[in-house]
Amino acid sequence: MADDFDIIIVGAGIAGTTCALLCARAGLSVLLIERGEQAGSKNLSGGRLYGYALRELIPDFTDHAPLERQVIHESFSLLTDTGATTLSHQQFSSPSWSILRARFDPWFAGQAQAAGAECLFGVTVDTLHTEGGRVAGVICEGELLRSHIVVLAEGANSLLAEQRGLVPKPPLHTVGLGIKETLSLDPALIESRFRLNEHEGSAWLFSGHLCGDNPAGGFLYTNRQSLSLGIVAPLTSVREGPVAASNLLSRFKHHPAVRPLLQGAETVEYGAHLVPEGGFRSIPRTRAGEGWILVGDTLRTCINTGATIRGMDMAMLSGQAAARALIAARSAPGQPLLTLYNEQLQQSILWQQLKRYQHLPSLLQRHGWYQQWPSFCQAVMADLSRVDAGVNPPLWRTVFHHARQFGLRRLGADIFRSLRCL
Repeated sequence: MADDFDIIIVGAGIAGTTCALLCARAGLSVLLIERGEQAGSKNLSGGRLYGYALRELIPDFTDHAPLERQVIHESFSLLTDTGATTLSHQQFSSPSWSILRARFDPWFAGQAQAAGAECLFGVTVDTLHTEGGRVAGVICEGELLRSHIVVLAEGANSLLAEQRGLVPKPPLHTVGLGIKETLSLDPALIESRFRLNEHEGSAWLFSGHLCGDNPAGGFLYTNRQSLSLGIVAPLTSVREGPVAASNLLSRFKHHPAVRPLLQGAETVEYGAHLVPEGGFRSIPRTRAGEGWILVGDTLRTCINTGATIRGMDMAMLSGQAAARALIAARSAPGQPLLTLYNEQLQQSILWQQLKRYQHLPSLLQRHGWYQQWPSFCQAVMADLSRVDAGVNPPLWRTVFHHARQFGLRRLGADIFRSLRCL
């Protein structure tokens, strides 16, 4: 039987839409299927878009894309129960923007449609259709749609791929639970509170005592008229944490360093989703096969660099590599798709970034780090800023005093591991 499409893509997120856009531009017949009523309707809250990957696809995207604010102010805070040690940085030519996926994703899917891709929204793929041991299409609500290749871009919760045994179920410590909110706030308050001019934005990351001694991180992004707030914790942290998952975000919001930033803001959206956090070592060895290929969070390409989260740009790069492999496969039908895909991945900056931070997930899983280092930094800063009738000791003595209290060997080992990972 003839195929209905050259390529069917399951999931209209960043990776799936990137693949659809490039394949449609190359003249392939593409169907993009999304279970949400529109692209982005299942993506909660917002995020940060690094523009270099999108600029390669759409050079003038800043003139058309629904961007929120250009990020010029970066902050990173180590939280204890009662305080925070914060490092801030300003960069007025920053090539990144805050976005709301509910606005950005429909625009991006529209670019794929304009290139010739067909889109099917509000439809759930029940299962993959196989013939003779190869994937040959999908079954949607009882209807068979045939294709030469199925691109699985269904996110971290890769039910179809796991159902067919294409990928193993990931270990709990390599998957995070992201709990997010969008909070409305007057633009004038956003700008005064975060020391911003019009159209400028702030990105604030948090680590430390968010989930007891267990690994977890938080984020806060400023949008035009709202804030995107969230906390991400490995499923092992959620299981072992001091409070239920439903209370983690509330606990974070009431931290004394976070609460003033949210004053007067009202929640307009709340939810949770899974985030792949295993890095390079969690990527499936078999990334493509007879009639199928993995991209984006299904491929587990998200990177936590310790200072920022690289999700959307990594998804775009994986979608781009998949599209190039699929286009190459059309002109070289004898070549295995996995070989072509591996070649494209390994030539991409995506692969270099994944390898660059391959040891970091194991460092971020160290439980003591989330209690020890925030407390150490806060103790040192408290002594440095102390003013009383006595004479402050030299800086080296202050640092050495607290380092001995926290354990010189343990701190030294952490510094060595961090330098190795970063």
